[in-house]
Amino acid sequence: MSKTIVKNGNVDGALRILKQKGMRDGDYKKLRSRQDGYMKPGERRRAAKKEGIKNSHKRERMSRAA
Repeated sequence: MSKTIVKNGNVDGALRILKQKGMRDGDYKKLRSRQDGYMKPGERRRAAKKEGIKNSHKRERMSRAA
């Protein structure tokens, strides 16, 4: 996890910034995958393929909107 500084006692703002940094770095995704436990190799491949399809659809939607 990355470091976040609390300025003027604004803990909520620091927490929001910390969460954004964690999402950007992919820390939460790693943590979630560790909590799920062991995945069989075939299961891992299927999940990666599903994620890739989802991302390609998202990129396609974004390119059409821009």
